Amino acid sequence: MNRTEFIIATTIILVVAFALGWATSWLVNRLTRVSQSDIGELDQMAQALHEAEETRDQALTYLQYREDELTNQLSQTEAELTAAMEGLRDARREAEELRIYVERASQS
Repeated sequence: MNRTEFIIATTIILVVAFALGWATSWLVNRLTRVSQSDIGELDQMAQALHEAEETRDQALTYLQYREDELTNQLSQTEAELTAAMEGLRDARREAEELRIYVERASQS
């Protein structure tokens, strides 16, 4: 193989490699191209996700508010129960004192 044949063979190999690379690039680009409908669908999904996150945030805020409200109501109820129990204890003690006083008064 002389010098001219070597240059022609190398040129043909390089042209074929370039053509195969270009064809492969075109095919990959064609297969992975995002269509306009896909972009629209992605926009809709992003909007739905945003709305879902806002709804979740609102629900968490409402739950926190409701939890605080119920905790406050429970504290008030416990305070009322404590006051009622102290009142009942005082009433029982007073009733016991009155019973003892009546028994002493009836014995004398």
